[in-house]
Amino acid sequence: MSGRTGTLVTGHCVINAATGQRACEVAATRVRFGTPSEAEIAAYVASGEPLAVAGAFTLDGRGGWFVDGIDGDHGTVLGVSLPLLRRLLADLGVSLTSLWA
Repeated sequence: MSGRTGTLVTGHCVINAATGQRACEVAATRVRFGTPSEAEIAAYVASGEPLAVAGAFTLDGRGGWFVDGIDGDHGTVLGVSLPLLRRLLADLGVSLTSLWA
């Protein structure tokens, strides 16, 4: 992906176990990759990180050094989009703040 932009898509689904009601949605975020040198790519691969994560990179690890920017919610890239989860809970009539207690 060096020097290119990719779109990362994550699906979320919240199910009310008591009623079976569900709210599901997909979120997408564009990731703009930098242009690391061949030596940097080799060192990154040798670290083992890209072999253990989806998409062969992670924003909050070594791969984050090679991302120039994102267009969208960073939570979608990390795994859980908090804004999307908040909307899905609201669709089920669950107040986010009620979960804090």
